Amino acid sequence: MEIGCLPFNKTGVFSSLMEDYVSQVAGLKPFYGNSPDVAGLNAQRALKKASFSLAQRKVLQDVLREQYQGLSEMQAVEKQIELLGDAKTTTVVTGHQLSLFSGPLYFLYKIISVINLAETLSDQKTLGAVVPVYWMATEDHDFEEINFFKVKGVKLQWTPECKISGPVGRYGTKGLEAILPVLEALLGTHKNAQYLVELFEASYVKQPTLAKATRYFAHTLFGAKGLVVIDGDHPALKKMLIPHIEKDLFEQLAFNKVSETTQSLLKAGYHVQVNPRPINYFYMEDGLRERIVAVDGGFEVLNTKKFFTAFEMEAHIASNPENFSPNVIARPLYQELILPNIAYTGGGGELAYWLELKDYFDSHGVLFPVLMLRNSALLMSKKQADKWHKMGLTTEDLFLKRDPLINKKIRAISNIELDLSAFREQLHQQFLSLQQLAKETDASFLGAVQAQEVKQMKGINTLEKRLLLAQKRKLKDQVARLSQLHESLFPGQSLQERSANFSEFYVQYGSSLLHTLQKELDPLKNGFSIISL
Repeated sequence: MEIGCLPFNKTGVFSSLMEDYVSQVAGLKPFYGNSPDVAGLNAQRALKKASFSLAQRKVLQDVLREQYQGLSEMQAVEKQIELLGDAKTTTVVTGHQLSLFSGPLYFLYKIISVINLAETLSDQKTLGAVVPVYWMATEDHDFEEINFFKVKGVKLQWTPECKISGPVGRYGTKGLEAILPVLEALLGTHKNAQYLVELFEASYVKQPTLAKATRYFAHTLFGAKGLVVIDGDHPALKKMLIPHIEKDLFEQLAFNKVSETTQSLLKAGYHVQVNPRPINYFYMEDGLRERIVAVDGGFEVLNTKKFFTAFEMEAHIASNPENFSPNVIARPLYQELILPNIAYTGGGGELAYWLELKDYFDSHGVLFPVLMLRNSALLMSKKQADKWHKMGLTTEDLFLKRDPLINKKIRAISNIELDLSAFREQLHQQFLSLQQLAKETDASFLGAVQAQEVKQMKGINTLEKRLLLAQKRKLKDQVARLSQLHESLFPGQSLQERSANFSEFYVQYGSSLLHTLQKELDPLKNGFSIISL
């Protein structure tokens, strides 16, 4: 159950841009469309249904049925694919890399966020069904970002026998079987551990490609909840992208529009997440995904001998759109082009670059979605929650860095006064009097008085630190317990959701882990949840 919830702007882990977006600061309104609430989402539904054709729905259905061939337990997903043919049906989507075995915990939070959002909105029957979608980032080529996951602090890494390159979704899964015995040793012999090992084997050893492995994995965990998994690496889907590829390569529309928006964000005092390139597409084949750049006389593909005149490039886009892969700027538009989508759910970094894209979308005539900040959570066992309460920690305390947290706790439980702020203030007032005396006698003494104040203040600060250190030694047991609790919840002083793998919790709680998360994570609640399992 949820035992605490801290507003995002109180956690210290979100950018000012995200804090202002969640708070709906008026100055950000030009950078997005409808608001991330039920009213905004319902308004978005009407707009999307009017702009998404039955022909687009038919292509989407055909591709999904092809991509799901061979999977079992398809009742819920087949119903969703059928619903996508209805003119009233819309989607809510999240995207993620093809991280092995889900990677960090927040993969689950993203997917559960869209499942819960879809269920919430689908209750409004007259407006139509809402289908949750997971967009697999199959065309990424950053293998080093996805070739490992951590269990109990141990890094389990995929090391292929031969060097592989190109879009990661097309990679064969050979070599992943080497992870199985290590995973089994880490998780143990409990029935939940056996299930996880079997799930890894069925997904990442028996499936032929990383894209199919990831689909199998996500479908096994969430298919019964109606989650639809889509792979954008498909010729029929890319065909819809043709005019937008041309606008990027021949008109540099994305570069111009996004550059204007990033300048506006900078002027408003915000950090820019990504910068557009003059061309925002890669050339892609098996084993190859390299940037396209404009050169004298046409276009070339970096690190290859491929060259196209403008005429040849236009013809190639028309005949082989599957060879063109959007980058981080162009991919969101591709997603919204091929889905009847109303909302994108992502983390703070993702939404930061989406906020650069609205004018770019408008210039292409593609509807910009509602942006939803994904759920975040800190999972605690009952034992950890009991320790937390016994130590008298607040929700705000948990999100302090370790040293400030320990210092605060030591000051709270100490039987002596460790805060020398009152002494500093007394000293400051005395030196103000000395400065006035110096002014009235010989102003040349002012510098010496000020230097002496700095020296004395340093002495007070040093004394305060030494007193605190001495009290920490005296209360070393309390310090050790608090340090151990904090490390178990914030491993390496980082967010649990960014380091721990779901298997560490599933092995203990089984399927109830997913049930608890779906019950407790509210996609319309703007806060960081603390959940006791």
